[in-house]
Amino acid sequence: MKALTLIFVILIALLQYPLWLGKGSWLRVWDLNRQVALQQEKNTTLKARNGTLEAEVRDLKSGQAAIEERARSELGMIKQDEVFYQVIDQALPQALPTPPVNPSATTAP
Repeated sequence: MKALTLIFVILIALLQYPLWLGKGSWLRVWDLNRQVALQQEKNTTLKARNGTLEAEVRDLKSGQAAIEERARSELGMIKQDEVFYQVIDQALPQALPTPPVNPSATTAP
């Protein structure tokens, strides 16, 4: 009876091994599903980026406004008879803090 139970346990273990640790195991399937989900997220991000780039290419091919905008922002170009203003962001000098007033020193005896 003990031998039969032992054989049964060994048989169950041998059948379970491929399910948990073999080539097509649950762990491998879980890992592949995780990798697929990550790749789908990357694909979604890249599709959005491609759509933006496609729209920009269309604008550059079809009109002058996009070309002028690029020339202004990236190359610093201006049109003839335009006035260029450059604004420099600098921190304003801070006023010196006033010293605290000591009430006991200001009273007269």
